[in-house]
Amino acid sequence: MNDTKPRIYTPLRVISCEEILRIIPHRYPFLLVDKVEIVEENKFCVGTKCVTANELYFHGHFPTKPILPGVLILEAMAQTTASMMMSQPELKGRFAYFAGVNRAKFRRQVVPGDVLKLHVEIARFKGKVCKVNGDAFVGEEQAAEAEMIFAID
Repeated sequence: MNDTKPRIYTPLRVISCEEILRIIPHRYPFLLVDKVEIVEENKFCVGTKCVTANELYFHGHFPTKPILPGVLILEAMAQTTASMMMSQPELKGRFAYFAGVNRAKFRRQVVPGDVLKLHVEIARFKGKVCKVNGDAFVGEEQAAEAEMIFAID
């Protein structure tokens, strides 16, 4: 059993859904973060994804037992990271692309009605490469974790 618990935090600022749409290029049905709370500028933030039964992917994953695909949890963490990073004036208008995912683990199913909290922390940002540690939680339970690498263009 994993002892990871969500961090307690006070946001410095909040990026609303409307602002996220101005920062990153993702749109429905592939916009997977509803809000981003910046806790430490360019270092740590928490995204929120409200999981609803209306999501298109639930029609096929799985029709009788809807489960949020793990790869979409990783994508939600990536979008949370990109929203924080690309909101910085020096990175405005640039893109962050997945360059790698390491040590991804899925620990709990995420289902309609869950509120997914996406904790991402930049471990290293050098040149055009960024390494991020991410954890996804539903309440106090860890749903997923991963180390992600991004290339900034």
